[in-house]
Amino acid sequence: MKTKIFVGLLGALAVITGCVGTVSGEKTVGTHLAIDKVGGRYARPLDEVFNASKVVIADMGVLVKEGILHEETNLVKHAEGRINERKVWVRVEAVEPKVTEVTVQARTSGGRADVDLAHQVEKNIALKLVR
Repeated sequence: MKTKIFVGLLGALAVITGCVGTVSGEKTVGTHLAIDKVGGRYARPLDEVFNASKVVIADMGVLVKEGILHEETNLVKHAEGRINERKVWVRVEAVEPKVTEVTVQARTSGGRADVDLAHQVEKNIALKLVR
């Protein structure tokens, strides 16, 4: 009986943890149970917001990579970084010519969501655009 309960709990754990999609279109280890994304819209051109995003990631941690998502209909750029041993992904998408949407996602090395860090990065991007 104890073995069946253990196997059942192990199976439930395997279903809960697994691969989670990132805002840059990749997969990472994580759980689906928590919110890990924060977004915002700015009345600025895409390149200006993307440059501010890269500067914020570099100021707070290390910018690992950046790129353009070609499979999307709108122009979409993304950046990935490491801040305080956490992975951070930023997606910058042109909604209109002068309106840009930013989505920030953050996860710990164990795959847990870190919405506080995502919110801090998004807020720093907004502050960088004001200056």
